[in-house]
Amino acid sequence: MTDYPGTIAVTAVREAADAISAAHLFTYLVPETAEEAARLGVPERPPAYFALRAAPMGAVPWQVVLATFYNFSPRAVQTMAGAWDIAPPGQWQAARFTSVERAMDRVGVHLPAERIAEARSLLDPVVANADYAGKPLAAANAAVPLPADPLVALWQQITVIREWRGDAHLPVLADHRLGPCDCLVLHTATGRLPVPLARRTRMWTDDEWAAATNRLATRGWLTPDGVLTDLGAQAREDIETETDERCAPLWAPIGEAGTRRVTSLIKPIGEAFAAAGTYRLH
Repeated sequence: MTDYPGTIAVTAVREAADAISAAHLFTYLVPETAEEAARLGVPERPPAYFALRAAPMGAVPWQVVLATFYNFSPRAVQTMAGAWDIAPPGQWQAARFTSVERAMDRVGVHLPAERIAEARSLLDPVVANADYAGKPLAAANAAVPLPADPLVALWQQITVIREWRGDAHLPVLADHRLGPCDCLVLHTATGRLPVPLARRTRMWTDDEWAAATNRLATRGWLTPDGVLTDLGAQAREDIETETDERCAPLWAPIGEAGTRRVTSLIKPIGEAFAAAGTYRLH
């Protein structure tokens, strides 16, 4: 990788993205999230996932959620229809914060107050100065009032950055002619996301999955039976690098040193959940 024009190396951007993702991802996997959703009256995981993650956008129709979440099939996202009738978005957001606080307490994420304050001193200007044009999920999360708990508030700022990168990633996928099912099939081919989990949660049919595999095989990115080729591995790395490059200006307010410092400050969050087995996907 090369340095982004300016002061921030793409390697620093990638490392920060990895730490941000690890510190955010647990919310979709921990039992506390399902328990809080059940208290609102939605015990099934798929509709609860969409309502909890989409809540910052307000009571938008499921089609808007589909547009912003990208790699889910319409039939998966449509399961959330009626979620706002069960509970308004504000209650879903509150439930999310409660589940995050409970989960971090359970696995022992107890960052010292000075560490949280330093992380906030770096992340807050990034969030405040970000360009939210074309970044709907990030913009919605940036507008969410921060909760009183300092650690959960830090997690919400991390969430803004995580969704900003995700929003920036979608046009890169489109530029590379990777549709929603195609990008998911390519991702599973790397081995980083188990196929059964991807199929179960994204709800693409056998025919849709096969068609996406065929399209990627035609491009030489997969073998006909879905194995990642060297060309496909390079293509996916190119996509990730292009996303890193688009994200580099996001970190400009704190520069490379600040970006690397954020990475080190928040790493214990992801490490605690990894040690608890949260990320053993199957």
